[in-house]
Amino acid sequence: MTHSIRIIAGTVSVNADLNDSSSAETILKALLIQASANTWGDEIYFSIPVEQQLSDDARADMQMGELGYWPLVRSTRLAVWWTTSGH
Repeated sequence: MTHSIRIIAGTVSVNADLNDSSSAETILKALLIQASANTWGDEIYFSIPVEQQLSDDARADMQMGELGYWPLVRSTRLAVWWTTSGH
């Protein structure tokens, strides 16, 4: 079962769906999250207060508009892959 969340950055508000993975469940339980975002290429990312092992079905090849949880960096991150035009 997916869960809908809303990501708000300044005056921009975007709806997103979390899948039924254990990572998504852990993130859902940690909401409401406030963070400062960073960018890297087409990626918008921010640290979140979640510690979760990398899922067996995790993948690095993400599609534009997908959310990804990436615990393999110094600070735990939630990333949003977005086109440079914002779509």
